[in-house]
Amino acid sequence: MTVSIGDQLRLKQPLPFLKSADPMPMLRPPDLVAAGEVGEVVALHPMDTVAVRFRRGTFLIGLDCLVAVEAADAD
Repeated sequence: MTVSIGDQLRLKQPLPFLKSADPMPMLRPPDLVAAGEVGEVVALHPMDTVAVRFRRGTFLIGLDCLVAVEAADAD
């Protein structure tokens, strides 16, 4: 999947942990983002990883855990 900054993505499944997209990333509890929650891509990182801004923070997530959201499906 190819994405660009500003794209809307949905989390496929709950993750065992989240990694913050801060200058010094920290592991965060998985309950900050629910499965199916929609976020916006704010940065592209190497190795198919993107920084996605969700309601409760911005996290580094692999593209294999995300799915693109159609414009009509966005909440």
